[in-house]
Amino acid sequence: MGATTVTHVTTINPSNTNIHGPVIDEVEGLIRVYKDGHVERYQLVPCVGPSLPLELGVSCSDVHIDKLTNVWARLYVPTLTKSSPVSSPNLPLLVYFHGGGFCVGSGSWSCYHEFLARLSASSRCIIMSVNYRLAPENPLPAAYEDGVNAILWIKKTRNDNLWSTLCDFTKIFLAGDSAGGNIAHHVAARLAAAADALIHPLKIEGTILIQPFFGGEARTESERRVENNMKGSVLTLAASDAWWRMALPRDANREHPYCKPVEIKKRTLVCVAEMDVLMDREMEMCDGNEEMIKRVVYRGVGHAFQILGKSQLAHVMTVEMLCHIDAFIHQCDSSV
Repeated sequence: MGATTVTHVTTINPSNTNIHGPVIDEVEGLIRVYKDGHVERYQLVPCVGPSLPLELGVSCSDVHIDKLTNVWARLYVPTLTKSSPVSSPNLPLLVYFHGGGFCVGSGSWSCYHEFLARLSASSRCIIMSVNYRLAPENPLPAAYEDGVNAILWIKKTRNDNLWSTLCDFTKIFLAGDSAGGNIAHHVAARLAAAADALIHPLKIEGTILIQPFFGGEARTESERRVENNMKGSVLTLAASDAWWRMALPRDANREHPYCKPVEIKKRTLVCVAEMDVLMDREMEMCDGNEEMIKRVVYRGVGHAFQILGKSQLAHVMTVEMLCHIDAFIHQCDSSV
């Protein structure tokens, strides 16, 4: 497959109020939606190409999944496992969905590029980071559909790519953080509901949900607590509500099924941040299903600490998270 050219142009123009009408929804510093449907996004995080340091031992490239919808993916393929060359076709495949409230974010954001490259190297897995369509231009379930189509693309092209010779397609994990965790969860549910023939011979082994984004009309204790201590999380309650307004189908509220977790039928790792407004919802989804769900709580850190946190504690917790994901993928740590 040829590499895709990724273009990100984001300009916030004060005169647009006159051109497009009043602003009807906004998350300050991230996105602005006008009455006529025009959307502007701030480039809060720089976008980078697929290059990586040679010493990391991971190769990277961008591929088209669907040119019609402009859905593409960034592939991370280990060239080394520890100190030995990769030589056998047994690497797990992790299909990753970035966060951003369904409305912002990119597989080319530098924070995701760095995090996923580290994860690929440390967990000895191939990673495909899916750049799905964003709301509000493409409200849910567009992102879920793109996730399913990404899996079908893997099935269709699995014999056409050099990286696929290293991959064990019976060990596929769906993963994501924040809104991406929600997408991974709902894509897994859609695939589970479909006939096995849909993705055969591929097999979804499990899901990895990092601070998955769920919601509801009633407030939880963690939503009230963190909202009163804004320094604990980059995700505020006001921003959370705005993301749902922009992402959900017209006239839907936060009781819509897209806001809720569904029954988990695959082995699942849920990574929870203690200082996250989403903590209670994530804890609740794990209750009563300990056989299937493994839950890890990262103390003293907030939402998206693993990609945006700059403190020493965030760094330490990120290293722990990478170890937990590695153990979960390779099923070698009973404490996770």
